[in-house]
Amino acid sequence: MEPHGPRESPPWEGSSLPGAWSSSALGQAFSQILHQFAGQESRRGKARSAALEDLAALLEAKECDRLFEGSDASLRGMPEMLGQVAKALGKYAAPAEEPEGRGDRHPDVAEKAAAVALLFLKLLRKVEAAKNSLVCPAWKTSLRPLAGPIYVFAVTHSLEQPWTSPRSQEVAGQVLALLLQVTECGSVAGFLHGENEDEKGRFTAIMGLLKPDLNKDSWKNNPATKYVFSWTLQKVTRPWLSQHLERTLPPSLLISDDYQTENKILGVHCLHHIVLNVAVLLCLLDLFPILEKAQHWKGDGARPTTHCDEVLQLILTHMEPEHRLLLRRTYSRNLPAFVKRLGILTVRHLKRLERVIIGYLEVYDGPEEEARLKILETLKLLLQYTWPRVSCRLVVLLKALLKLICDVARDSSLTPECVKSALLEEATDCLILLDRCASGRVKGLLAKIPRSCEDSQVGNCIRRVQQLSEGAPCDTT
Repeated sequence: MEPHGPRESPPWEGSSLPGAWSSSALGQAFSQILHQFAGQESRRGKARSAALEDLAALLEAKECDRLFEGSDASLRGMPEMLGQVAKALGKYAAPAEEPEGRGDRHPDVAEKAAAVALLFLKLLRKVEAAKNSLVCPAWKTSLRPLAGPIYVFAVTHSLEQPWTSPRSQEVAGQVLALLLQVTECGSVAGFLHGENEDEKGRFTAIMGLLKPDLNKDSWKNNPATKYVFSWTLQKVTRPWLSQHLERTLPPSLLISDDYQTENKILGVHCLHHIVLNVAVLLCLLDLFPILEKAQHWKGDGARPTTHCDEVLQLILTHMEPEHRLLLRRTYSRNLPAFVKRLGILTVRHLKRLERVIIGYLEVYDGPEEEARLKILETLKLLLQYTWPRVSCRLVVLLKALLKLICDVARDSSLTPECVKSALLEEATDCLILLDRCASGRVKGLLAKIPRSCEDSQVGNCIRRVQQLSEGAPCDTT
């Protein structure tokens, strides 16, 4: 912290008698501390250091216990005042925008953070004492404006970052642990979304604090904000995250769209978490037109990629290696809607879609076969939208569909007959579309199979293809 010379004693010093301070004097003391944090730029460093010392002395005073009693009508505005002080302390210890080409980019931040953390610990201990006292029933009301700013501070400095030190990480971690203890939360997740259905949680309030630093003009002003957002987002899972989609999606897309690789990776991790945990993933498709309303294709050159392209690419990236059936079903369930939204532009993703479709058709998906049915629905859409590019993939897709039909026909598991029939029907529809895309070549390749095929179900599927295929190209409309 910045050194400073002699200064005047704060107005509350010299009053040693219990109860000698009036409620207005307490309010005036905190108001003066806020004024010191908001002083002129030329005096700000010295004034803020002085404010930290004054606040430490004030919190040590016994009269400060009255802040959380809730019995004095003149103290009703103090929780909000304490919340403003907490915000000022967090801002004081926040890392500044990173200058280009400097090695020591965050001088003194860790030292400031350690000092602020000690003040937050004192303040939280006051709340903890009030909580354990029968004469202080208003501690929850007093804590509400404090919890958000203290949480943002604690997460900013408890993780290993360029602006932290082992000491600042340790005391910031203590602040977070004491905050959870005081709020009676067993975990950060419980703190954010509520420990039970009756609790609202604090995620909305936290996002409200982060929002001013998460727009396109300000998100790089504080290098900690993106990490606090990402770390916090990962703690909120289904079913709670779905109600916060409008708050979490725009900053995730903003960060992923940056030119710096580090930010791209961070944004992609955020998007992946949203994709996995938002039950109403299809709401993304409703938001894309709003987010992309400024993009207009003028007909010269290739169409620009969109957020829908980016999210579909992300989904396909994680679909390929995924082996857990629950996640495979989740991905497959939403894939047709993305293909519908992109239409013919799905051709950009054709190679990866082909790999995903073939891979997923090979794997039994349990009695309901939800994943394979959705993959067949996706393939039907793909054949309709991208038919000019399908003929070169004829053999690969034909083999995959025939293998699926044979596997289903021989399936002796507990799969219901109605599910087997649905799979065979969808696969047959895909063969009919494939034949039309390939100008009747499928019908020719299948011509000899019905005579040698011993399975009646397989034979029926192939005969249906031969009867209904007309050899005409697919229409994209």
